[in-house]
Amino acid sequence: MSPSFESPVIALGAIHYDTIAHGAEVIRPETSTPARFHAKPGGVATNVSRNLSRLGVQTKLIGTVGDDAAAQILKEQLGEEGIEHFTVTRSGFSTGQYLALHDPDGSLKAACVDDRILSEAPADLFSDIVDRLSATADEKTIWFVDANLPAPMLEGLASQIQTGRLMANAVSDAKSRRLKPLLSRLDCLYLNRGEAAALTGLPASAGPDEISSALVDAGLKAFVLTDGPSGIIVSNKGLITRLTPENTDVVDVTGAGDALTAGSLAAVSKGYALEEAVRFGLRAAALTLASTGALAETLSWEALNVF
Repeated sequence: MSPSFESPVIALGAIHYDTIAHGAEVIRPETSTPARFHAKPGGVATNVSRNLSRLGVQTKLIGTVGDDAAAQILKEQLGEEGIEHFTVTRSGFSTGQYLALHDPDGSLKAACVDDRILSEAPADLFSDIVDRLSATADEKTIWFVDANLPAPMLEGLASQIQTGRLMANAVSDAKSRRLKPLLSRLDCLYLNRGEAAALTGLPASAGPDEISSALVDAGLKAFVLTDGPSGIIVSNKGLITRLTPENTDVVDVTGAGDALTAGSLAAVSKGYALEEAVRFGLRAAALTLASTGALAETLSWEALNVF
C-alpha cells in the first residue's frame, strides 16, 4: 500500500526536452556513431517532480516553455503522469533542450543544453504563480528550487516564499554560485563535491571534510553532499552522517542525482529525518542508474521502503 504523504512539494526550475543517445560503441569525435536515441522530459526540477509523483507525493511543478511542439509534448506527458504543472509560455524562445551522448558503459561522454528560455527570464516570471500557491501553503509545504533559475529570480523567490521549507539543488559547478545569497535561508541543499567547491571558493582538490566545514560556516542548516562512489555526507543541525551508495550495474547516469534528491524529499515529506531520508534517495538513485533516462520504470515507494 502506498503511504499517505503529509507534505506536498512545489518545485520550481527547468523544464527541458531531453534527447539521450546511447552509443553502440565508444563515441568518437569527428565521426558518427551508431546509437539508440530516447526523448524524454528533463531538467532538474522536472526530474525531481516526475520521481516524486511516481512515489505518490502530491507535486506541483512551476516552469517556463516556448510556444513550440516540444512544449505541447512535455505538458501532455507531465499531465499524464499526474503532475500539476504551472507553465509560463515565452513566445520567441525555444523550450529548453538537453542533448547527452553516453558511451556503452553508461558514462556521459558529452552534453549540451539550451536553457536561454529560463536563464534569460525576468526575475518576476513566476511571482504571480508563487503568490497564488503561497496562499494555500503551510509550514509542512516543501518548496524546491533548482539553480537553473537565474540568480535574481532565486533571491526574489527566497524572499517571496514565507511559509514552508525551502530546499534546493545546486545543478552544476557554475550554477551553484547563484545560491550563495540564499544559503542561510535554505533548509537543505543537495550538491556534489565539485558544486560545493565552486560555491565555497575552495579548490577542487579540497577534501570532503574541509568542504563540509565551509558549507556549515557559510550558514547552511543542512546539506546532502555527494562524491560519486566515494560516499555521501549528510549534515543536519550539526550532526554529520556518512552513507555509502549502493553497488549497481550502470546503464545511464542521467538523472541519478535528481533521483537521490527526489527519494529523500519523498521520505522527508513523510516525516523521516534527513539522515534517514537520504537512504531512500540512495535506493532511488541506484534504480535510476540501472535504467535509461531520469525516471526508472521500477521506481515506487515499495521499491524504496526496504529498510
